[in-house]
Amino acid sequence: MRVLGIETSCDETGIALYDSERGLLADALFSQIDLHRVYGGVVPELASRDHVKRLVPLMREVFAKAGLQPGEVDAVAYTAGPGLVGALLVGGACARALAFAWGVPALGVHHMEGHLLAPMLEETPPAFPFVALLVSGGHTQLVRVDGIGEYELLGESLDDAAGEAFDKTAKLMGLPYPGGPEIARLAEQGRPGTFVFPRPMTDRPGLTFSFSGLKTAVLTAWQACAEQGEPDAQTLADIALGFETAVVETLTIKCRRALKQTGLKRLVIAGGVSANRRLRQQLEAMTAELNGNVFYARPAYCTDNGAMIAYAGCQRLLAGQQDEGGIETRARWPMEQLPPIALKA
Repeated sequence: MRVLGIETSCDETGIALYDSERGLLADALFSQIDLHRVYGGVVPELASRDHVKRLVPLMREVFAKAGLQPGEVDAVAYTAGPGLVGALLVGGACARALAFAWGVPALGVHHMEGHLLAPMLEETPPAFPFVALLVSGGHTQLVRVDGIGEYELLGESLDDAAGEAFDKTAKLMGLPYPGGPEIARLAEQGRPGTFVFPRPMTDRPGLTFSFSGLKTAVLTAWQACAEQGEPDAQTLADIALGFETAVVETLTIKCRRALKQTGLKRLVIAGGVSANRRLRQQLEAMTAELNGNVFYARPAYCTDNGAMIAYAGCQRLLAGQQDEGGIETRARWPMEQLPPIALKA
């Protein structure tokens, strides 16, 4: 089965073609970072308008890369949620229109399931079951995964997600949007131990997260430095390292607990924060101590992209799922509500 995937959940327009027998045929992505940077964050209306502008040119590019004519697909998959409703509607309307014109089925895909399954695009994908750490945008979750659609939520953030904490901390430090890569870049020059911030909720049992207090601790340290004059570049780097280290160690501690609680040896990390180099190193070391393995997608497929939507959609379409009609979009959508699938022989 050949599937066109369309991703428009936030500020990146992603298009991809996935073939169930040949794998990923082609993909393309346009990021709106420059458009939103001047505002310090994503402006939903601007995001929606830009998706309208980018979808058709990107689709033409992807079909050309794959050596196919537009319409040479068996189905269309699109991100139906969670995400910005306006942005989701743009992708959904485009997908439904194309599916109708080409006479093929369409299917709305869960954005986080797309991230969860992105490592399946790699040469050595993880086998089920495994524990997944989903760290994308407004989500920080630990999930037990026994199969596609067989999800058990083990723990999630009670307030700010890790990605949000990165962006908000960067903003209070005067760094440009998006903040995560900026903090990671600065942290490379930081001096270990200069600033030590709390590891939230690691002193109590359980798998829930909370990053708002960590953000407040950074703000307090930042203000204390600012009272003595404008913080210099080294101070910025030291604070960035202290913050990044606190987030990474918190996530690592919780992942270790999740693996021990479930008795599983395989860990998958997915979402934008999973591209963080320090996080990957810590989780690789931790899983090695437990005689386990950690899996993740290449950096291009950690952030929002069409390839993960095409893949996730393909798996569900192969199982016989498709939309009954209309455009399905949901700003909020618990992943545990997704039905499990049994692939047809």
